[in-house]
Amino acid sequence: MAVPTPPDVPAGRESASVPPELAELLRAQLEAVADDVEEEVRRQVPEYARPADDTYGRNLRAGVVQALTLFVDHVADPRDHGEAIAATYYELGRGEALEGRSLDALQSALRVGGLHAWRLMGRTAEDLGLDSTVVAALGELAFRTVHEVAEAAAAGYAEAQARSTDELERRRRRLLDLLLDDGPVPLDALHDLAHSARWSVPRHVAVVALAACPDQREEERPLAAAGALVDMESRPPRMLVPDPDGTGRFGGRAFALALRGRPAAIGPTVPLTEAAQSLRWATRALGLMGRGVLPRQGVVHCADHLSTLLLHGDEPLLGRLRAEALAPLDTVSAGQRARLAETLLAWLLSGSNVPDVAARLHIHPQTVRYRLRQLEKLFGDVLQDPERRLDLMLALRAEQLAPGEGSRPGPGV
Repeated sequence: MAVPTPPDVPAGRESASVPPELAELLRAQLEAVADDVEEEVRRQVPEYARPADDTYGRNLRAGVVQALTLFVDHVADPRDHGEAIAATYYELGRGEALEGRSLDALQSALRVGGLHAWRLMGRTAEDLGLDSTVVAALGELAFRTVHEVAEAAAAGYAEAQARSTDELERRRRRLLDLLLDDGPVPLDALHDLAHSARWSVPRHVAVVALAACPDQREEERPLAAAGALVDMESRPPRMLVPDPDGTGRFGGRAFALALRGRPAAIGPTVPLTEAAQSLRWATRALGLMGRGVLPRQGVVHCADHLSTLLLHGDEPLLGRLRAEALAPLDTVSAGQRARLAETLLAWLLSGSNVPDVAARLHIHPQTVRYRLRQLEKLFGDVLQDPERRLDLMLALRAEQLAPGEGSRPGPGV
């Protein structure tokens, strides 16, 4: 694996300044220098201050020897790219990522080791009485060596991290599919998959259904809450949030901002194995938002609209209830219908209290009584039947929620 030479190193300068025979002298000192460099790195980088038989220790020794070998090889032939040694550092970087460790320790070891090795080898060059241009060229080679192995390690780390992230996302997607499937959730499979996906199993969850966005641009993707499982490819996009009531994750404005302006419906909090129910309610609420039955923008909490969700759980049946319960209103004009429907619902909700109806609708009590006489002529004894009154309240509430229908008129008869 070839690693590009940094632009700071002039091509060909080393070959003009460093005598190739110096490589053999430096190579003879390589093991002794490696001992000193290893000791210095252990002293300055805490992660490597471990027993020599530790994985870190073995990697440290191998890395020091490989880097020093690459430096000497550059002295012998500045055109040598050291693919094999760069590949070793590439694997070292991959190993750090696969173990879930930061690259900081390895990079610190490279900086400390490179500086100390240069001091030791520079001292050898001075003892030999080499020209200052040779010493400068050796410094450039040292810089080039550290740069190459550091780049190789970073590339290996990035590649492994990307693969690990992709695999983790795939496992989390499978976990989310398992939780939101309509069938029963197998607990053994759930815990095994959660473990492989590095996901802590919560007791309760809530599912958020998000309005679809045609572009799916990265800057418009919602910021998932910590521990959330997200699937932006499903229709609608969905997000499962663990323990929502105990963390304040849905605390109003902060969560809305995290959604980046995308309308969303939050399903009720349920036990983990009932996540599919939370999704079903959230999806229904999102559909009602699109129709204007629920607010079209912002975040809608299903828990605040349970009666509306219940009413619209069976749309054909709700339509039949509205048609049959409110049939007497079909005999009046559209304007009258709206006023009479509004008055009737207020009267039913207020326990037949005329002053309360007047205050609720901001009209005169006499106007309420006039409308009630009209309603008695239309509905007759139905207004006194408790079961029929319940049907009326449900039908009137549905008509009130229906967009474009039953709009509230101004005060008047």
